[in-house]
Amino acid sequence: MKHPTKHGLLLVDKEPDCTSHDVVQQARRLLHQKKIGHCGTLDPSATGLLLLTAGNATRLTRFLIQAPKIYEGTVRLGVETETYDATGEVVAEASAEGIPRDAVVAAMAELEGTYDQIAPRYSAKKVQGQRFYELARRGEDVPEQTKTVTVFEFSLQGEPQDALVPFRLACSSGTYARTLAHDLGAKLGCGGHLASLRRLQVGGFKIEQARGLEDLRLRLAPEERPEEGTGAGDPPTPAPPTEADLAKRGGGAWIPFDEIPLPFGRVVVDPQQEKRLKHGQTVLVRDLEGEEGDWVQLAGQRGHFLAVGLIA
Repeated sequence: MKHPTKHGLLLVDKEPDCTSHDVVQQARRLLHQKKIGHCGTLDPSATGLLLLTAGNATRLTRFLIQAPKIYEGTVRLGVETETYDATGEVVAEASAEGIPRDAVVAAMAELEGTYDQIAPRYSAKKVQGQRFYELARRGEDVPEQTKTVTVFEFSLQGEPQDALVPFRLACSSGTYARTLAHDLGAKLGCGGHLASLRRLQVGGFKIEQARGLEDLRLRLAPEERPEEGTGAGDPPTPAPPTEADLAKRGGGAWIPFDEIPLPFGRVVVDPQQEKRLKHGQTVLVRDLEGEEGDWVQLAGQRGHFLAVGLIA
């Protein structure tokens, strides 16, 4: 039986020891639909906010994925690993005792700003169809690939204890926290790796809005609403949650398509311009803030999402 497609954002609090793709697969089973994607990968060991796009909202991934991110985590000094995080083999060890707090703060400040960051050898980046980590595991050469990133904040939170440095990180999309941890250890002369990481915010979306998938299963409780007509003598098949269920029982984790906030201006068009949009034509709007080449969200008189346009 085909079920109505749900369109919107699902804010998930990802658990450790699963990939972002695993979360997408579980969400597909939970919502009973295949058209689901995500806006920015979290490493398997990381936790926190993962934005899932469902239905027509998958078309907005390109805009949402570019939003800046905020994290909290810890760096373990004195131990360097091949993956730059706690999952990799140890490649070097050194004493981290006696490093002054001021030295840690200064080294972290040096890693703030806009610059070209080198991607870890063990990453999901591709070269000629091969993942970096696949090449690294085979002992093959991994190309040095850089990306311009901006680290708005990389600051010490609390006091370092037992070689663990608690931090807060605010950065542009595509920044590797693992590389920052590795570079911090290098600057302090003792090596280091990322011990833990939790994503707190993506653009204007916060972890407080998110729910774990198990929590969502319990909240939606599809087994309480069996479908009818599954066959004589057969046990009823659990019905999938509707958009109304998600909005009512999702604990704020579901954002309907028409209510998704985008990182640019929103303009309401009149009925005549709405008809032009539906026919793929350009539209004229007044009191439009922005410059040529800027994106803008176009909505109808009733507030429903119509399209994303480019100012020309």
